[in-house]
Amino acid sequence: MRRFALCLAITALSAAPALAQTYQGNWSCRDATTNRAGILTIYGNVYGWASRTVGDPNSGTGTLTPYQDGVGLNDGNLRANAGIQAGRTVSDPTYGVALQLETAQAIVMLCTPR
Repeated sequence: MRRFALCLAITALSAAPALAQTYQGNWSCRDATTNRAGILTIYGNVYGWASRTVGDPNSGTGTLTPYQDGVGLNDGNLRANAGIQAGRTVSDPTYGVALQLETAQAIVMLCTPR
């Protein structure tokens, strides 16, 4: 029984980096009108947002909490100014995976790997 539990724990720990890779990297984001909105970069427990609009108050950095199906935004300009609370990984027919950015009320952007 102990061997089984140890094997299960090692398997779970070895899968953790694979889960992290599904959302880490650079994402090209489009808003509800399918216009390009900006670039989202996620590495480790931080993110950076670069808007295509000059002087956009949403641009900047912040911290996040990784989850199995995406990330939760803890702070930063996207959270404070745009109200974006989470980024969830979803299936995408072209890229295999996409990240949808959500407020408490709606999905506001869809981001694909860049």
